[in-house]
Amino acid sequence: MSGVITFIAVGILLWLLGLSLSSPEGFMQAAAIMESFIVKFIIWGILTALAYHIAGGIRHVLMDFGILGETLEAGTRSAQISFIITVVLSILAGVLVW
Repeated sequence: MSGVITFIAVGILLWLLGLSLSSPEGFMQAAAIMESFIVKFIIWGILTALAYHIAGGIRHVLMDFGILGETLEAGTRSAQISFIITVVLSILAGVLVW
């Protein structure tokens, strides 16, 4: 699910980037769009989904290399750690956005 959200979010983020780089007026429009609470919340959600996707991806790569182990206990522990990392990154993203 986080991959689908991230894939859709890339379009939104690229549109906002293109608008901000188009001209000084485009930058002002992008800045005005980012002032809305709803837009900030959407951007925060996008960054949270991206953080979850990256944390889960790194977890799976480490499991594929055999670093984390492939037992039920190791899988449960690594999932808990990836959730904790996602929460920390989500809080940092909230600080960045607001």
